[in-house]
Amino acid sequence: MFDRPWGLIALTVAATVAALLLAGCSSTANPPAGSGTTTKSSSTTTTTSAGAATTTQSGGASTTASVEIGNTLTYGSMGTTATLDCAAGKSLNVGGSNNTLTITGSCATVTVGGAKNKITLDKVDTRISVIGFDNTITYKDGEPKVDNLGSGNTISKGG
Repeated sequence: MFDRPWGLIALTVAATVAALLLAGCSSTANPPAGSGTTTKSSSTTTTTSAGAATTTQSGGASTTASVEIGNTLTYGSMGTTATLDCAAGKSLNVGGSNNTLTITGSCATVTVGGAKNKITLDKVDTRISVIGFDNTITYKDGEPKVDNLGSGNTISKGG
C-alpha cells in the first residue's frame, strides 16, 4: 500500500491528526455569562486494550485515542494522565496537550506533537523528535538522537 518508510510515516501522521480531531470534538462550550447553569465535573479512569493505556482524567468530557498499527503506538489526548507500554522496540507517536504520560519498556523512536506535555520514558533507542512547545520529555536510558523542532521544550536524560 505504501512505500516504507515514508508511507508508514504518512499513515502514522494521519492517525495522529485523526486522534487530535476526535479529541477536539468532545469539547463543550461554556454557558453564557449570567445563565445560572452549573456544571459538575467528575473523575474517570479508562483502560484501553490497544497499547495498554490506562488513562485518568479530571474535569469535563475528553476523548482519548490510542491506536496500534504494526509496531507503532499512536496516542492522542488532552489533559490526561496515562501509562503506555512501548514493550520491546515499538515506536511511539504522541499528539495533544497538557498530558502527563509514563512510558514503560523500550521505545525505538518517539515523536511528540503538541504543547505542555510531560512525558517520562524508561528507554529510547534511536530518536526523539519533538514538534511543539513547552513539552518536558525525560528519558531514563538510551542514547537517542534528539530533534527539538519547537520552542520552550526540555528534553533530557535523567530520572
